[in-house]
Amino acid sequence: MKILLKKVLIAQPSSVINNTVKDIFIDNGVIQTIQDNITAEVDTVFEEENIIVSPGWVDCFSHFCDPGFEYRETLETGSKAALAGGFTNVFVLPNTFPVIQNKSQVEYIIQKSKQLPINISPIGALSKNIEGKELAEMYDMYNSGAIAFSDGLQPVQTSGFLLKALQYVKAFNGTVIQMPIDKTISYNGLINEGIVSTQLGLPGIPSIAEEIIIKRDIDLLRYTESKLHFTGITTAKSIELIKSAKAEGLQISCSVTPYHLFFCDEDVKQYDTNLKVNPPLRSRADMLALQQAVLNGDIDCIASHHLPYNNDEKNCEFENAKNGMISLQTAYSSINHILSTLSNDAIANLFSCNASTIFGLPKINIQEGAIANLTLFTRTDKTILTKENNKSKSFNTPFADKELNGKVIGVVTKNKFYTN
Repeated sequence: MKILLKKVLIAQPSSVINNTVKDIFIDNGVIQTIQDNITAEVDTVFEEENIIVSPGWVDCFSHFCDPGFEYRETLETGSKAALAGGFTNVFVLPNTFPVIQNKSQVEYIIQKSKQLPINISPIGALSKNIEGKELAEMYDMYNSGAIAFSDGLQPVQTSGFLLKALQYVKAFNGTVIQMPIDKTISYNGLINEGIVSTQLGLPGIPSIAEEIIIKRDIDLLRYTESKLHFTGITTAKSIELIKSAKAEGLQISCSVTPYHLFFCDEDVKQYDTNLKVNPPLRSRADMLALQQAVLNGDIDCIASHHLPYNNDEKNCEFENAKNGMISLQTAYSSINHILSTLSNDAIANLFSCNASTIFGLPKINIQEGAIANLTLFTRTDKTILTKENNKSKSFNTPFADKELNGKVIGVVTKNKFYTN
């Protein structure tokens, strides 16, 4: 297939053509020519105003619920939601049934991904059955294509076990992903512990439940000299702890969710179960600190934490509702909406370049001879997620029918051009 992208603004900080307006000619999935003005016989010509193109976006923490929970999401529907959100590669959680804990389950994801429009990279479980007791077959999973290792929604609680896991992945330069939650401190909590939880009469989850895990894991990382990625950090203190560990030279990185940047615990006052998430929405001060950390470059990646649930699991009493929301289709627009001063370079780094570096993905370049893996977006067009244009199998989202600034226009991947 021959594709010609006309007058697009390049957003790739490491490129010599960064921040220039060019035509891009793609033939058979490969970028053939990048020039100021290209005329060629092609199958598809795309030309619209104010289009920005970056390396294809990567999401490092999503739940596609397949196998075992296909009533919430499947690899097929999840990939459609990701595509609509501008993502060309998604790391999927091992919290399935059965758990992604050996090479056959990893290969199941890899093989199905080959038939889908995006790349789906399985995260292998750290422990067997995600119980945090016995190491899973990580080396075999790595050889079969596992991108990283995590117990996902059941973060490791035992120091000794995480120590072994961090030591084990060093054999193949693997990365451990940890969602920092001390479940012994936050066992009965429903929302952030603070003024709002007191006003609503709901049991709270204190910030220390996150920060104590981050402190502990940094100590273990320092001891093992391994690689660790924290996802879903939510507090100002967490940012400072990770920033200090980076300054020390530890191999540590972090990601935040779009909704922790957009909402705070004050938004939960209407008991909207779509805002019940774990880690919880924190105070307004923490939310603003996260936003500033993104602007400062202290946050490495955006992780959607796309967690689909069906209507029955969300349309119930607040205390009984499941934690999580869908967020792939609104990830970019929600962040662009509240952080309009982010540069195009920063967006490219947050959504693509940094994740590729951290997790050892093949480098995505916008250059002649490179595989065409691109995301096209604008900063000013509007996005509205509705039941009609929602691609996920679930619709548990507080962004329903909300107008957001910024729009994903399309994706070039696997020798095809998909537009919204």
